[in-house]
Amino acid sequence: MKELQTIRDIIRWATSQFYQSALYYGHGTESAWDEAAALVLHALHLPHELYAAVLDTHITEEERDTLLALIHRRINERIPLPYLTHEAWFSGLSFYVDERVLIPRSPIAELIESNFHPWIEEDNVKTILDLCTGSGCIAIACSKAFPDALIDASDISEDALSVAKINVLRHHADEQVKLYHSDLFKQLPQKKYDIIVSNPPYVVAEDMQSLPSEFKHEPQLGLAAGQDGLDIVLKIIQDASHYLSAHGILIVEVGNSEHALAEHYPDIPCTWLEFQRGGGGVFLLTAQQLKEAQSALKSTS
Repeated sequence: MKELQTIRDIIRWATSQFYQSALYYGHGTESAWDEAAALVLHALHLPHELYAAVLDTHITEEERDTLLALIHRRINERIPLPYLTHEAWFSGLSFYVDERVLIPRSPIAELIESNFHPWIEEDNVKTILDLCTGSGCIAIACSKAFPDALIDASDISEDALSVAKINVLRHHADEQVKLYHSDLFKQLPQKKYDIIVSNPPYVVAEDMQSLPSEFKHEPQLGLAAGQDGLDIVLKIIQDASHYLSAHGILIVEVGNSEHALAEHYPDIPCTWLEFQRGGGGVFLLTAQQLKEAQSALKSTS
């Protein structure tokens, strides 16, 4: 492999190998070229935005060996790129990730960046709850968007909370973000939140069997949600009103389970949100709508 001498050489070669190996993308990149560039630049400790001329600079033999090892692991073991680099990006922020947490990829980032406008008045946001926090990315991004708000973040997985703590400390958010080991609301303090946001497990049982190999590296606890993908979502709807302020909003991502929720519970008055950068399957309920949603669940149970 000594013919791979420059950054451009190794990115081009990795791109060809990735195409040939039919990898799955969707953990932060969308193509073989983007995946190869992200892997190479991270391993070389270089920023993602480079002058074109830098791509033609030479790599050392040690750097080439390191890069080849990572490329082969990506292909042979189907390990998602963020687990190889231990870095994922969400809402313009870098987060540490490993196989204890899902890799951040939620369209909710776009809502946070807009301060949830026009769904809530920014000045009214004093408390935020992030259910199923995983890496802590949503909670930490909210801390940047609402610097005066106090944020609680919970997860049933102690492993996930260990990763979230790394990120809370990395982003110097420990005075603003408090982590809780909790099964949804069960171990949380009795208080009201102005925003409750959650990206819970929502993958249906049938889809769990056919997920690309890359997803097998992610914790199944963060993905699987029963036959219709609604096991966790329905629990959130049932209990959230006890924790949502009178002017608050509940935002939940359900992904492809959007269709099951709309079909089985048509009387839940969900507002399905649209995103400029793509993605979907995220609904919003106001405090009043949440009460209507709870009534709808009772009537269909």
